[in-house]
Amino acid sequence: MYAAVLDTCVMYPSLQRDFLLSLAAEGSYRPLWNSTILEELYECEQEKLVQRVGLAPPQAREAADHLVETLRASFDDAEVDDWERFVDSVELPDPNDRHVVACAIAGRADAIVTSNLKDFPAPLVPMSIEVVPPATFALHNVTLDPSRARRAIDGIVRRSGSKGRARRTFDGVLEVLESRYAMTEAVAYLRS
Repeated sequence: MYAAVLDTCVMYPSLQRDFLLSLAAEGSYRPLWNSTILEELYECEQEKLVQRVGLAPPQAREAADHLVETLRASFDDAEVDDWERFVDSVELPDPNDRHVVACAIAGRADAIVTSNLKDFPAPLVPMSIEVVPPATFALHNVTLDPSRARRAIDGIVRRSGSKGRARRTFDGVLEVLESRYAMTEAVAYLRS
């Protein structure tokens, strides 16, 4: 099965994360990450919940813990082990990103999905690993199997409306994916 490392920046935006992971839950691809990606996500999610949502730090920590626990439980084969041994062999403009490529190597990933393409220049990433932005990755998955993509969005709609949040609609999810996450081509394909 096609496997892709999801960089922290791709999992930070909630709906984008939900869509990409819903595609994985439908069997479109196998998501991969390592402990560092999950630690970064935990820290970013906690900060986001305090600064943007207004949660108190203890509640934000609890919610961030729940997110990471849910990811680990829902995708129990996604966390790559033994990636650390590859870190020193990776050269990137930002040494703090080496763990992502090391994770891809150890996990035998086909792709790294990231919004920071400049941080992963092609000559420095193994040729067998494609580096793609989330919008391109979404388009590939949607065009390969539109029915899975529709089921993924249906799942997002079904899960919405809990904890006092507004209930989403299919078209509403598509609108946000298009306007906020630039998934214009994937959304157009789903609408057609």
